[in-house]
Amino acid sequence: MSRSALFAACLGLLVSTAVPAQPTTFATPKDAIKFRQSTLKEMQQNFKRVADMASGKADFDAKLAETSAARAAELIQLPWAAFGPGTEGGKALPAVWSEPEKFKAAQLRGQEEVGKLAAAARTGDLAAIKAAIGSAGAACKNCHDSFRD
Repeated sequence: MSRSALFAACLGLLVSTAVPAQPTTFATPKDAIKFRQSTLKEMQQNFKRVADMASGKADFDAKLAETSAARAAELIQLPWAAFGPGTEGGKALPAVWSEPEKFKAAQLRGQEEVGKLAAAARTGDLAAIKAAIGSAGAACKNCHDSFRD
């Protein structure tokens, strides 16, 4: 196998494993809690990277902002299946299960706003990113205030 073919195969394997698959079922409630916590933590880390650039805490790197915002937008789609019946616990408040319509609305708002941030980051325009980061952060904060311990 040529070096370029080997490199392409390794790169393909790396890319295919870099995005966690969203399980449709979990072996145990603990597995669901672990999945949602790790997914949301990685989402937050990517979001913070962009927020730090927008606030001037970190130097602006348009490509890094774009990839980090895109990853945050991808990750915010994943954890919701892990909030099913019987998965109570972790840092999630009981309101997740007692107010499912409100929780779903907060989830959708977060997905929408983080998606808008990713779109702004694709432009490479720091002003556009700054305009989008506040709404995305507010959506995340609203969900945390209502549904996270």
